[in-house]
Amino acid sequence: MARAGSANSRLDRTCLVVCAALSLIALVLPPPVREPIAGWTRRTLLAPMVMLQERAELSRRAFLDHDTIMRKRDSVALRGMTMTALNAENDRLRGLMGLGSRLRWGFVPAEALHGSGVRDEFGVTLSAGSRAGVQRLSPVVAPEGLIGVVDNVDPTMSHAMLWTHPDFRVSAMAEDASAFGIVQANIANGPRTYLMEMRGVPYRTSIKPGTMIVSSGLGGVYPRGIPLGQVVGETKTNESWARTYLIRPAVFPANVASVMILRPDRASQGVDNVWSIGAVADSTVRRIVVAGDSMARRAALAEAQARQAAQDSVRGDSLRAAGAPIAPSAPTHDSVPVRAIPRLRIHRDSVNHAHLRRDSTPPPPAN
Repeated sequence: MARAGSANSRLDRTCLVVCAALSLIALVLPPPVREPIAGWTRRTLLAPMVMLQERAELSRRAFLDHDTIMRKRDSVALRGMTMTALNAENDRLRGLMGLGSRLRWGFVPAEALHGSGVRDEFGVTLSAGSRAGVQRLSPVVAPEGLIGVVDNVDPTMSHAMLWTHPDFRVSAMAEDASAFGIVQANIANGPRTYLMEMRGVPYRTSIKPGTMIVSSGLGGVYPRGIPLGQVVGETKTNESWARTYLIRPAVFPANVASVMILRPDRASQGVDNVWSIGAVADSTVRRIVVAGDSMARRAALAEAQARQAAQDSVRGDSLRAAGAPIAPSAPTHDSVPVRAIPRLRIHRDSVNHAHLRRDSTPPPPAN
């Protein structure tokens, strides 16, 4: 190991002496001889070193900018997540305000306070109680549909049983009243965990997938017309006299933060057309947006046609002023068809009266 170290030291000293000698020789050389040698040295011996230095500088700069770039990316990601949450919250509040304007009276707004326990999947605490007019067996609804029913009331807060509870039941029917049954939570594991099922449908009655299921108003608890969900399809059971259908719920309670509690007097009066009017209003808004886009496209097309007509008119006037023949412009998809009108030229005579003459008539000879 000592011999290897001494050999390396001698090699380094030899290289240093050679480089120093070459430097001295380069200093004493005349410029015509020194410049070509220096250029050849830069292109051959120093080029890899310059490239390595450049890459090292880029790596150092990237390492220094890494933290700044990561902070900016995290800030943008956090801002995007916040904007998404704010937009979702605004949509929920707009839907809740729309539901309140359609109900008009007989409801109590409340906040849904979700817990983190296992049994909290079946119930939710509401921020309104008996002092606000909430009573037991009051339906709890959202802009999308039914959430549950109040099962316990305190002066300042209450508790609601969600439709996910195994004991939840509601009398339901198809939206067109063609089929009736009882809707409850589907007690199953896997993909069907968060689905409803409509049981007791007569065997001779068939419901198509996509049919909206609403509360029937039977039983005196839930008024008629509250959306429950859409039919997914029929499921097989041991009941040979009735059919059972799986239903995709209209609202998932875990995603709801604000609700409406229907007072008994409002529930007894019914909520007919409250949710159907909301659906009609949404479709009307979509039609208005489509009509507005169509009108905007039509206005843009008319503007393009008018611009093309103005350009053709200016072109014709300039060619007539120059005395050049006017070639018909090529038709385009946005040009306006204009009926051919014979062009007239005005010529004043000695009495200073205007006579109209067609372009096809040759002009008088020049004096």
